[in-house]
Amino acid sequence: MNLVSLNIESIQLGHPLPFVLRGADGVLLAQKGYVIRTREELAKMVGRGRQLCVDTDESGDSHRAYLAQLQRMLIADTNLGEIAAMKMTAADDAGGRGRTGKTLPDWPELQLRATQLLRAPSPADFGGRFQTLHDELARHCEQTPDATLLGLIYLSAQETRMYSATHSMLVCCVCMVVAREMLRWPASRVQQLGHAALSMNIAMSELQDQLAQQTHPLTAQQIAAVESHAERSEALLRTLGVADPVWLEAVRCHHHRTPGPLAKKTEAQQMARLLQRADIFGARMAPRAARLPMPVTAAMQASYYDEEHQVDEAGAALVKTLGVYPPGAFVRLASQEVGVVVRRGTTATTPKVAVVTNRDGMPTGEPIPRDTGMPPWKVTGVVAFKDVRVKLSLDRLLNLV
Repeated sequence: MNLVSLNIESIQLGHPLPFVLRGADGVLLAQKGYVIRTREELAKMVGRGRQLCVDTDESGDSHRAYLAQLQRMLIADTNLGEIAAMKMTAADDAGGRGRTGKTLPDWPELQLRATQLLRAPSPADFGGRFQTLHDELARHCEQTPDATLLGLIYLSAQETRMYSATHSMLVCCVCMVVAREMLRWPASRVQQLGHAALSMNIAMSELQDQLAQQTHPLTAQQIAAVESHAERSEALLRTLGVADPVWLEAVRCHHHRTPGPLAKKTEAQQMARLLQRADIFGARMAPRAARLPMPVTAAMQASYYDEEHQVDEAGAALVKTLGVYPPGAFVRLASQEVGVVVRRGTTATTPKVAVVTNRDGMPTGEPIPRDTGMPPWKVTGVVAFKDVRVKLSLDRLLNLV
């Protein structure tokens, strides 16, 4: 139990409590959802418990959402009257909604759905299940792109059990955001691209998950399966009812080594090239049982340059869209603080960061917003996920976006 005391003025009378309320010794005072109607009733609770407390192990998200909103208001120089009027209703954000009011994804649930769909596709229901999953990802990419990138990049830096599905969703969302925001492709092409990205490895989804946890070298049979997976994925998609020739060609060609201007390629080849660049970025950044992940900047660089060591047009579009330090990456600031990137900034090197450890390497408790466009908080380098001493829940991070 980790009890944190509350200011009695922060309790909103006449509204359901967004958390379990406890006394100083942990005794239960009121269940979540209980309505305290009068100040007299509240005073009696304080008398019983000596003070009002929240167990952050039990109700931490609600309490953190309140503190985060209060901190944002103070940083924005909100007038004291508005701050005083802000009750615990801020905790509503902990229920799956971000600062914009948009519903945030349940990423563990999406990981499971994608894993089940891609590892065991059935012609009987593949089309409907696939389209539902794709449409949900597309909606999040359009409504909350930074939160979507944060969620998937953060998960990809630590996921090995459901690597294939997580990687496919990451590549899908990265490609759709780049195509819409930077390349300005029409909505129909963005959808085709998303379809291809989500399904490009469908013929080896189970093998990918196995390889992510495998410590010994690939066998000859595994190497052959990896090398042929693009063609096998196209063939499998045809048996599952996919007939879109652009989608199928993009899947078949997504490992072709074809540097050069996008304008000289067909639509499907352009999609395949962007898929390849995003695939490289995601794969280099993800961990394996047999190796540590690359730093995010090295993963970016690998996608930025082509096979002839020239700037790749699709890779450059990816880096310009996501930034050198994309959401979900951990960075060190000039202040020696370490934080996680929560939003892209006005330039590729000035993201919005939430500091999680101070200059002495100690946890900050509540993440502290930093604008890295300001000299004191300039990004000086990246920090590997394994070297971050603070464990943060993904929901907690998403509520900072």
